[in-house]
Amino acid sequence: MEIKRDRYLQQLIESRRNGFVKVVTGIRRCGKSYLLNVLFYNYLIESGVAEDHIIRVDLEDRMNKDLRDPDLMLHYVHDRIKDKDLYYIIIDEVQMMGEFVDVLNSFRHIENLDTYVTGSNSHFLSSDIPTEFRGRGETIHVNPLSFSEFYSTKGGDKQDAWREYYTYGGLPLIQSFDTEQKKISYLKNLFETVYLADIVEKHKIKNDDELRELVLIMASSIGTPCNPTKLSNTFKSVKRVNVGSQTISNYLNYLSESYLLKRAIRYDIKGKKYINTLSKYYFSDIGLRNAILDMRQQEETHIMENVIYNELINRGYSVDVGMVEIRKPDKDGKWTRTQLEVDFIANLGSKKYYVQSALSIPDREKEIQESRSLTSIGDSFKKIIVVKDHIMPRRNEEGILTIGLFDFLLNADSLDF
Repeated sequence: MEIKRDRYLQQLIESRRNGFVKVVTGIRRCGKSYLLNVLFYNYLIESGVAEDHIIRVDLEDRMNKDLRDPDLMLHYVHDRIKDKDLYYIIIDEVQMMGEFVDVLNSFRHIENLDTYVTGSNSHFLSSDIPTEFRGRGETIHVNPLSFSEFYSTKGGDKQDAWREYYTYGGLPLIQSFDTEQKKISYLKNLFETVYLADIVEKHKIKNDDELRELVLIMASSIGTPCNPTKLSNTFKSVKRVNVGSQTISNYLNYLSESYLLKRAIRYDIKGKKYINTLSKYYFSDIGLRNAILDMRQQEETHIMENVIYNELINRGYSVDVGMVEIRKPDKDGKWTRTQLEVDFIANLGSKKYYVQSALSIPDREKEIQESRSLTSIGDSFKKIIVVKDHIMPRRNEEGILTIGLFDFLLNADSLDF
């Protein structure tokens, strides 16, 4: 079964021969190797590239242990370049090689070599890559399957597919398991033995119980505004454990660097400034989140919000959490300030969208409630409410577009309906 990752494949195709080291990043097991070694490799072969002009090395494979030595890798590649035609090199988990940045920068001096690598940890933060590769590195960040990618292989009833997706998530290998127990076991084992173990080992964390408890707290409160101080107080009041805010801040950074969590910063829409006091955190894969909680707390409202956030990220938008302050009189006629939340502000170049997530809007009262923050913004950028209900897209008198969840997730142009 071939899983289409057309968005990422197109990025690779457009990046051919551009002189940059192409660094494919993303959470472990999200399909980076499949993207390069199957989809991109097949594309190259179908485009007429000879097999012996594609050099592939998996550094996780024990058979390639010697190639983790940087000098041996350089000689290995040079020995395979026999003519002046273009060669492609694809290296999996390149961080397992010593001095890998120097090696990849050396590859750039081979005029007929185009370089593609994968990596899974904080060595490959997008902000670091241009610096590490002297301004000649390009990041292609791969996420777990979006709902549309998942549905393209699943097919059938959309409600059934959605139920499976919001339960087990979008890690590609999940689809190879035929029972619920196998899927749950895979996700739990992956979290404990890969994601958590990576963080503990890399950062030499002595008390991993604190980290594990923090992940549980974050999983049970996705989409809830928080900061390290607030989380530290939660440890004290609920867990009866004293964990300092600086330690929690470090843990949150580790979880973000491993791509398990993504942070959305609050933005004052009218004041046009970021508010760093509180942020929201979402899981890169909702199946991992559910497994961390032993498949409990599957509140569709919060899961849907997480999925919408991930979808906007998948489409290339930078996503913030919006806040708009309004003044209104209380019951005694005294003017007070109230903060209203906009779930997401999605920005891409000159484009901006305000997006609200609502499981259902059964009546006009609920519509007014969900629209209140959007109607208080006052600018002309598009405002959208995504609902779980299967409805035809509609626009109300305030110009707010309401669309169904499946229309939003399955149509790449849904923001421009």
